[in-house]
Amino acid sequence: MAGLPAADASGSLPAANPMAANPMGASAPHGGNRIAIARRLGCRPDDLLEASASLVPFAPPRALRRRLAGALGGGLVFGGGELSLLRDYPDRDYGALRAAIGRHHGLDPAAVLPGNGAAELFTWAARDAAAAGLSLLPTPGFADYRRALACWSGSWRPLPLPLAWDAAFPQPFPDEGDGPAAAAPPAVLWVTNPHNPTGQLWSRSSLEPLLDRFALVIVDEAFLPLVPGGEAQSLIPLLPHHPNLVVIRSLTKLFAIAGLRLGYALAAPQRLARWAAWRDPWPVNGLAAAAAEVLLGDGPTLGRWLERVQGWVGQEGPALARGLAAVGGVEPQPSAANFLLVRGKLDPGGPVSLEPLRLALENRHRILLRDCRSFEGLGEGWLRIALLDRQGNRRLLRALRQEAARPAAPGR
Repeated sequence: MAGLPAADASGSLPAANPMAANPMGASAPHGGNRIAIARRLGCRPDDLLEASASLVPFAPPRALRRRLAGALGGGLVFGGGELSLLRDYPDRDYGALRAAIGRHHGLDPAAVLPGNGAAELFTWAARDAAAAGLSLLPTPGFADYRRALACWSGSWRPLPLPLAWDAAFPQPFPDEGDGPAAAAPPAVLWVTNPHNPTGQLWSRSSLEPLLDRFALVIVDEAFLPLVPGGEAQSLIPLLPHHPNLVVIRSLTKLFAIAGLRLGYALAAPQRLARWAAWRDPWPVNGLAAAAAEVLLGDGPTLGRWLERVQGWVGQEGPALARGLAAVGGVEPQPSAANFLLVRGKLDPGGPVSLEPLRLALENRHRILLRDCRSFEGLGEGWLRIALLDRQGNRRLLRALRQEAARPAAPGR
């Protein structure tokens, strides 16, 4: 990309692997930092186009908005009386919420544990993982798993994933056995399906045999409901037969409700009862619990929402990939998910740094892209871009074309 923004005057750039010095990375371990960035840039948060957090671009369902507006304006008829979702403590057992999630997945409510977002549940999964032994983490991968393991001094080693793959999804999970004979065999496997940040969708048939090899398998399916045909690869149907399996899901991505902080774990009831005893009371607030009951409680409405979301991913994902490839300078990788991992064009030293481009889009165009330096195994030559609506994708591509057309910096 001839007009790729230059590094600073000294020519220095951030280290390719900031994890070596800081386990949380020199860059933010999450996207979605719109408020903090708007404060730094001196603009309103809604001036920023958010492509660093992979949420659906639609307003939350109308039924949810009505339910929350009603909760704020009054109460909820419950057991013959009125319960205020603001004044009263939530049901400590979350019985109605667990029942709604259980019905949605065809599971006993005892096999469901709601959480304050998936992140809280990773913390308790990591406590079990640390007690079981060495964890195997596919890399590049989501930094929050390492954060959770660090809470309990859990040990882990990477399972490097190939950084080239085709678009034939689902794909077999690239398991490489137990690694070198001299290394301690891992007891725990963490899997993200579809994988974050690559967008690869793993086949259930390739994951199922791993349940017989590891003492504990933790599967993060936060993005799976957004993938067209993705549910066919879920491991949820295997839960009744595998007490060593944990599946964690989030409603954040699917319904664009990151502010409500709501996820849930599906696992053997004995395991989840132990987690519930460890954590603080009322981790899910009353508004979030009521929201989930609305979102998952109406099957036909949920089906229409899933159809809309998966149709958007199936249409806008390939369209954005074609647009990015046409700009030049960045190489979008195949993805089944609602985000694309892009690599800087290759030169003899590896991918060209995309950090100057990310900063140019942030500062000149008010567009936020996901810095990938917090993903173990990736450096500044990579960015993750969330799918937006048609208007947002056009704004993003227009900004990239403008940057490509800028005169090259001296010496570059």
